[in-house]
Amino acid sequence: MANLRDIRRRIKSVKNTAQITRAMQLVAAAKMKKAQDQALAGRDYADLLNQVLVNLKENVDEEAHALLEKRDGGKELVLVISTDKGLCGALNTNLLKKVRSQTSSDAEYVTVGRKLREQLAKSGGELVADFEVADPAPFVEARPIATLLTKLFLEGKYGKISVAFTNFVTTLNQEPTVVQLLPIDADTVGEKQDYEGVGNEVKETDHAAALGKDYLFEPSSEDVLDTLLPLYINFQVYQMIIESRASEHSARMVAMKAATDNAKKMTKELTLQYNKARQAAITAELLEITTAMKAME
Repeated sequence: MANLRDIRRRIKSVKNTAQITRAMQLVAAAKMKKAQDQALAGRDYADLLNQVLVNLKENVDEEAHALLEKRDGGKELVLVISTDKGLCGALNTNLLKKVRSQTSSDAEYVTVGRKLREQLAKSGGELVADFEVADPAPFVEARPIATLLTKLFLEGKYGKISVAFTNFVTTLNQEPTVVQLLPIDADTVGEKQDYEGVGNEVKETDHAAALGKDYLFEPSSEDVLDTLLPLYINFQVYQMIIESRASEHSARMVAMKAATDNAKKMTKELTLQYNKARQAAITAELLEITTAMKAME
């Protein structure tokens, strides 16, 4: 009977675990929807901002702006956007592998998220700064990050600044990505970025249409560019944080669903094992009674 008690305890424990993972799955699904809605809300703004930049770069000397200046040599600074919590599958592990393979060996790091901050610190990575961003992510909390990256680049401390984040493709597919943030590539400014496409289809920016529009820049194209490029960087950082959050909640939802399904499967197996053991115990008792009755005859 002790064996039956142990099985009952295991069944109860697995059922309790399934209830917890099911609740976490529902919470992650709700948070994922909010993060996805945030990304969708910024699409039109991103599209118009890119079109203005397309027109601007045709009216100014690209090499004259510091944020467009390509540099030879210099260290690489990487903004790594990971998660604060675990239970989201291999999301952070895959991102760390991407960082190791696509960034320079002597790169320094600015981190958002506790998980990879700890991993990078343990492996001897040089951490320049660490930021905490609320969930859902407000734009105002992304601004200090972009401001710091821009400041460090303009001071000449780094020749290249990249961002490592997880791109939300679908609920079942999150892609670790490393992109160059600074210097801004004048040849790709205005092009549709993959990480701006969340959920529904996003039409690509029509460069011909953008160049065909008759913009009037005041006080001058150069002054507008000075104001617009920092705003562009702020928005890029914000969009990447949102993508990472949508990926995090999606991965956690999938992981918790798998855990819930496995718990249900284990419960069925333990219940079958319990029934077999109980039946065996009943059969043994009946045999003992029958044997005792025959011994008394």
